[in-house]
Amino acid sequence: MSFRKTLTDFVSNAKGFKFLPLIVYILLGSMMFSSMYSNVKPEKINLEPFQIAEQTIRAPFTIEDKDSTDKKQKEAEEQVEDVYTLNTDYPENRVDLMTSIFEAVSEVNVETNEEYISRLEEWKDAPEEDRGTEPEKATLEEKLTLLNTKLPSEITNALPKATFVALIESSPEQLSRAKESTVTAVNNVMNTRIPAREIENAKNRMDEELQYANVDSNVREAIISLGKYAVIQNVFFDTEATAEKIQQARDAVEPVRILQGQIIVEEGDLITKEIYRQLGLLGFLNNQNSYQPFAGLTLLILLIIAAVVYYFNDHIPKNRTKNTYILIFGIIFSVTLVLMKMVSLFQQIDYSEIGYIVPVAMGPLLVRLLINERLAIVSSMIFAVCGSIIFNEGLTGTLNFSIAIYYLFSSLAGVLFLSKYNRRGKILQAGLFISFVNIIINASILLLKNGNYTQLEIGSYLIMAIVSGIIAAVLTIGLLPFFEAGFGILSTMRLIELSNPNHPLLRKILTETPGTYHHSVMVANLSDSACEAIGANGLLARVASYYHDIGKTKRPQFFIENQMNIENPHDKISPQLSKNIIISHATDGADYLRKHKMPKEFIDIAEQHHGTTLLKFFYYKAKGNSDKEITESEYRYPGPKAQTKEAAIIGIADSVEAAVRSLANPTPEKIKSLVSSIISDRLQDGQLNECDLTLKELDIVGKSLCETLHGFFHSRIEYPDATGQKVKEA
Repeated sequence: MSFRKTLTDFVSNAKGFKFLPLIVYILLGSMMFSSMYSNVKPEKINLEPFQIAEQTIRAPFTIEDKDSTDKKQKEAEEQVEDVYTLNTDYPENRVDLMTSIFEAVSEVNVETNEEYISRLEEWKDAPEEDRGTEPEKATLEEKLTLLNTKLPSEITNALPKATFVALIESSPEQLSRAKESTVTAVNNVMNTRIPAREIENAKNRMDEELQYANVDSNVREAIISLGKYAVIQNVFFDTEATAEKIQQARDAVEPVRILQGQIIVEEGDLITKEIYRQLGLLGFLNNQNSYQPFAGLTLLILLIIAAVVYYFNDHIPKNRTKNTYILIFGIIFSVTLVLMKMVSLFQQIDYSEIGYIVPVAMGPLLVRLLINERLAIVSSMIFAVCGSIIFNEGLTGTLNFSIAIYYLFSSLAGVLFLSKYNRRGKILQAGLFISFVNIIINASILLLKNGNYTQLEIGSYLIMAIVSGIIAAVLTIGLLPFFEAGFGILSTMRLIELSNPNHPLLRKILTETPGTYHHSVMVANLSDSACEAIGANGLLARVASYYHDIGKTKRPQFFIENQMNIENPHDKISPQLSKNIIISHATDGADYLRKHKMPKEFIDIAEQHHGTTLLKFFYYKAKGNSDKEITESEYRYPGPKAQTKEAAIIGIADSVEAAVRSLANPTPEKIKSLVSSIISDRLQDGQLNECDLTLKELDIVGKSLCETLHGFFHSRIEYPDATGQKVKEA
């Protein structure tokens, strides 16, 4: 009992502490960092080449082995052959050259023959006494000299004189056949690929092409000489194409990567020079860049804290004590994180899959029951991220995506189940549902890994999945009363339990004041819909409405709704006494609820639902019966005024229900006018000054009340008297 009182006092003091949220956020960040520090800390090992490894070392992350990649690229580059390109213009050029030589020979023969004929005709036409010696034909030397003037010097110097002599001395027919044979042979040979090393072979093929030419032997020798001269290299090394092919070969080489989890060296193996190089590449041999994992963890934690801060600033209604919820969330988060870290220590006994037994769903379940569903979903994602680091199977700086998926779906299963069945008795069923989902997730993970598992391994996964869900439910059931009692939290589940008609206080209202009970149910319906319309806590308003008039059970006959077939006792007593009896039902109700340890929210609403409003009927009655001056303050409720939206709306709904019930014919127009009048009176009387209801929200509340009342008092069909009517057969 003393512990509970101490905790309650601590919570009461914490509610008003301005810097409590900042302290909680700092503690949460520090706890996350300390719990995940060892899982991201780079492992440093004192190793030397050619020693025996004392432990199995795995790669903590995937990295490219650039040295090995470069080595493979050089090997691929060496296998690339040089690219040689065929010059397609060369065959045509060499054919044209051969054609030009034969044409030059023909021109020499024609020109020397024409010159001889011209000189011979001049000799014949001259007088006999003037004739000299008969002209002679041009000599071979003269023809060769003329031919030299028609051909470039590099051709005449490169070919033997005998070649030109044979061509000049051949007949036109022989020369024509020689030309055709030579041009054909040159075209055939030059249109094949002739690299530098194949020139001699190409010239030999030329010999084979021309040895059967239909010409004289001396002419054949001449054209063979010409053909060999025409054969030149037509394939040349292509620098650009070769470089491009080398680059393609290098690009085709897949980068060599050391994969995350890959065994670099096993225990008892020799650390070779290559293994030592890989260990250095993975950062096992020095302390360089050791700050990077910690910087990454810090950024991740800051992001998580920022998400939590944003949620509490924008999604926790202002009419709740925010510090209390922040403190509750901090405790739940810390307990869940400590639980994960404690279980993770068992990874050191060489059982890395122990993380599947952690009842991580406990955290989101408690958040769902004590705060709300949206924060529980956010918590599920945060626990999944933290679990993926804490249970990284000894691979420092990595994430265990399998455990993250398992934690996420396990937590969401519990949250979504309770969103449908929001009762304390359903928590154990939620645990069984979580176990069922855990089994499915484990099965999917094992199938996706496509590994070979023994029956013992499969059985262990199955047992851990079941135990995780059941323990989560058991811990939730055990811790929930601690939070509800210690922090004074009125959870959704607690509200639903208090709304049970079999609750002793509700049965007391029903049996002792049935009219008040009916009135309270009507007020509950009105306030619930109105609160939901503006985003307030409709369930709190509904359940609190059931109890708000419990003070009337002390003197039920003095309240009009309970005056069935009896005279109104107020007609026989003074307005002053009537006022005291009516006003006391608020304080009596609060005392009664306080005595039975009901939630503080119910006590506050019982005290505040009338605020400091004026009992107009008895006030004016007292003024009419007395000559003395009667002040309004004497006939006002003691208050306090409504401090929350729920209390203000219940007060309005209470007045509206009573007023509409007194109408003889409550038409929609009358209801709307009455609701507007009551809200306006409350507003002008200052009864809403201490709660944070806005004018826009009041307008929405008014419309909601009218819509609900229209449903209660809708017009009904007046059925004719059935007496004497005959039932018609269809």
